[in-house]
Amino acid sequence: MTTAPERSTRPAIAEVRGARKQYPGVVALDDVDFTIQPGEVRALLGQNGAGKSTLIRLLSGVERPDTGEVRIDGEPLDGGVNEAGRRGVATCYQELSLIREVTVAENLSLGKWPMSGFGIDRRRMTASTRATLERLGADIDPDAVVGTLTLAQQQIVEIARAVQEEPKLLILDEPTSALASAEVDVVLGTVQRLSAEGVAVLYVSHRMDEIRQIADTATVMRNGRVIETVSISGADTNRIIHLMLGEALESTVAVRTARTDGEVLLRVDDVVLAPKLDGVSFEGRAGEVLGIAGLLGTGRTELLRAIAGYDRIRSGAVSVRGRLEQHPTPRRMRQLGVGMTPEDRKGTGIIPGLGIDENIVMSDWRRVSSGGVLASGKIREATRALAGRLAIKADDMTRPINTLSGGNQQKAVIARWLHADSDVLLLDEPTRGVDVQAKAQIYDIMRQVADSGKLVVFVSSEAEELPLACDRVLVLRGGRIREEFRAPDITVPDVLAASMGVASDPGDHPATTPAQPTDPTDVDVRAE
Repeated sequence: MTTAPERSTRPAIAEVRGARKQYPGVVALDDVDFTIQPGEVRALLGQNGAGKSTLIRLLSGVERPDTGEVRIDGEPLDGGVNEAGRRGVATCYQELSLIREVTVAENLSLGKWPMSGFGIDRRRMTASTRATLERLGADIDPDAVVGTLTLAQQQIVEIARAVQEEPKLLILDEPTSALASAEVDVVLGTVQRLSAEGVAVLYVSHRMDEIRQIADTATVMRNGRVIETVSISGADTNRIIHLMLGEALESTVAVRTARTDGEVLLRVDDVVLAPKLDGVSFEGRAGEVLGIAGLLGTGRTELLRAIAGYDRIRSGAVSVRGRLEQHPTPRRMRQLGVGMTPEDRKGTGIIPGLGIDENIVMSDWRRVSSGGVLASGKIREATRALAGRLAIKADDMTRPINTLSGGNQQKAVIARWLHADSDVLLLDEPTRGVDVQAKAQIYDIMRQVADSGKLVVFVSSEAEELPLACDRVLVLRGGRIREEFRAPDITVPDVLAASMGVASDPGDHPATTPAQPTDPTDVDVRAE
């Protein structure tokens, strides 16, 4: 591969100058400058909301900056995705866009079928696909149906489709987040081959072992700004973590004290759910808020769904108050006292057409029924009590739930499982997309629920949140629980370093009182 110093003298393949991008109420990018040169592998680092996805969308032509400019080969990029593609920019997002029901060759030929006098020239299509795959060192049959391939093979096919367009800049957004270690090597080898051919690769990842293996440089973003671009060969991991966190380091010390004397309400024993979970085991006790940390794609959501019975586990077991379930189902887990609020609040959490009250009491109609008939008085009484307890702001509890703010919608979804008197409450990203005040209120709700003798399992992709609310934090990495931190010794650098699979320097953790959470800037359409 070309060395970084050699590249520094070559013209940039892509350049962003003074870019600013604002969404309603939030600045996603603020005066961003960025360049990448031919053959360079540049890692792009930053927490959720740092601006990585927005920068990618500008480079790939999905959006244009409000001010500033994007240049490809020195010329302004004024058009959209099609122009960016014609000029050599290809992007592979974390969510694969392949059609699983057709072959590899057909996926690579969509929209540009090789034709002959008798229709589609399948022989030429297969030969072209095979040549592209061989270029990447991939042993994949062009005639294989995509749905029969492994995740790693599908990721390679996704990259191959982009490579077939002969890109000058290839953007890879978390390409290995769902892959096992052996599969990761296949993707990394592909990146190295492309770099050797002179293709610039922008590689979005938090996995420092991968970044150190393939990247020349790393650009760190925070709060919509490029903080620094560093050489990987001379970069200290703890310094990179500090660049990512910034002032958040002042908010790293937990205010709670870990509770170890409560009854074991939840036990997860060696749960396997391919491809994300590979033998997960832990216990959760009454009276605690238990945080689950980990990078995007490590299986945090899948773990909660497995516990709640929504995803069928391959092996292992889940126990609630000692009652063993080897094949949990949603109905059975609800009966055992497990409630879950999903990550996608609007898509699967609320039912927009129903009132706030109906959304709350639907978890247990029997509690608001009389003689098998719903009793409006009981519904009013139950929802009024929960609205007061959770500070749900609504003048009329019968109005449609989608008329509430995001924070109040989230509190209503939590109220649903408090209405059912669930002993184990699974919260998947409960503060995503809500304002600062609502975040603080949700933290308080979690503490109140735990203090009432229940267990709250809290998944968050924002490392700063975990010390503010949790008694313990478990770090999920590589399909298993790898680290455990207990309050008051939960720090953001420790959690982030453990999630990335690196050691954090204990001397870098300030012992200060947590600050209030800052206004979230994660307005990107996709999770970063």
